[in-house]
Amino acid sequence: MKVGIIGSGGREHAICFALNKSEKIKQIYCFPGNAGTSKIAENISIDIEDFNRLKNFIISNKIDLVIVGPEKPLVNGIVDFLEEHNINVFGPNKSASQLEGSKIFTKNLCEKYQIPTAKFGIFKDTKGALHFTNKANYPLVIKADGLASGKGVYICENKNDSKIAIKEIFNGKFGIAHNLLVEEFLVGEEMSYFIITDGKTIKKFGTAQDHKRVLEGDLGKNTGGMGAYSPSRLINDELDEKIITRIVEPTIRGLKELGIKYKGFLYVGLMIIKGDPYLIEYNVRMGDPECQTILPKLDSSLLNIFLACCEGKLDQCTIKWLDKKSLCIVVCSKGYPNTFKKKLLIENIEDIKLNADEYLYHAGTTRINNKVFSSGGRVLNFVCLSKDFLEARKKIFNLINKLSWNDGFYRKDIGYKVID
Repeated sequence: MKVGIIGSGGREHAICFALNKSEKIKQIYCFPGNAGTSKIAENISIDIEDFNRLKNFIISNKIDLVIVGPEKPLVNGIVDFLEEHNINVFGPNKSASQLEGSKIFTKNLCEKYQIPTAKFGIFKDTKGALHFTNKANYPLVIKADGLASGKGVYICENKNDSKIAIKEIFNGKFGIAHNLLVEEFLVGEEMSYFIITDGKTIKKFGTAQDHKRVLEGDLGKNTGGMGAYSPSRLINDELDEKIITRIVEPTIRGLKELGIKYKGFLYVGLMIIKGDPYLIEYNVRMGDPECQTILPKLDSSLLNIFLACCEGKLDQCTIKWLDKKSLCIVVCSKGYPNTFKKKLLIENIEDIKLNADEYLYHAGTTRINNKVFSSGGRVLNFVCLSKDFLEARKKIFNLINKLSWNDGFYRKDIGYKVID
């Protein structure tokens, strides 16, 4: 069969790599893909926001299954559009994607179905938001309602911080803002939890701890993710049961009661406080770099899982995992997440030799005249499986040293809470 993958990051390369193991697949297309996917798939240079061009290519090339990686096309309704043209596609539809596309939609769902989350207020204009924040206890959290590429969240320590956040959001820093969200600040430890569902059956799909801050010690600006490890050090049977019964199941049930069927991955961003889970956010796709961290541990066919999910037969699908720990380190362009250069040659990348349980996923890369160049802020993902997190990290350091890319940098303390 033929498969198409929409997206160009490390997540999409990891999905492509896992699907390429299946003997059922004779051709993979990536839209637009990256230098890594070009080695195992055919990269197709189509703007992923041009739904018509994507649809025409998919139909003319008789692609049997399409997997949507990033959130923006999901929130914009690509699944609905492709399904209207009888194209088999993995991912939630536009209504379901409101879980990520509108923080206020999710908060209202939480309130209705008593899903534990931070207390919140919704404000439609600057005046009302300022009136509230001038009397609030600090710190507090202010969020833009829609998609903001992970940057629309402000941790405000005082009234001046709130004033800046409110004005930037309503002045359109993250697009047109009809509302913003003010939340209480939860003190605990974050955790990433994943499930896959066909709208009826829920299957667990791993846990991870993501390192968002650019500097070691979890300091500095937020990024798209500097690395991750799996499983989370916080997970245990009791917490797992609480997450499923208090958060995941009420969410899927609540969507059903709204007439919304959820199909695909669901990323559950949690704050764990004294052993209890509180929902921070939902993402309607696999995380990045959590996906790159979790997928190498999968001991079942990813293709069969996707097909079972699309066919509403997830209850008949067994998902097996390797009993190993996984650690991922992201190599970024110098300057990220601020200004950085692009089209920088990564000279030694083709010389990297990977042993068993070692993986190299491309993210912001492109191939020009058979050479690999950087094309984004987060460039490469090095992943290693091991019985031990420390050993996994040491092996990744050896690989990055062999890369010897002077235009890149990485955090050397990924996983420090489970290692040091």
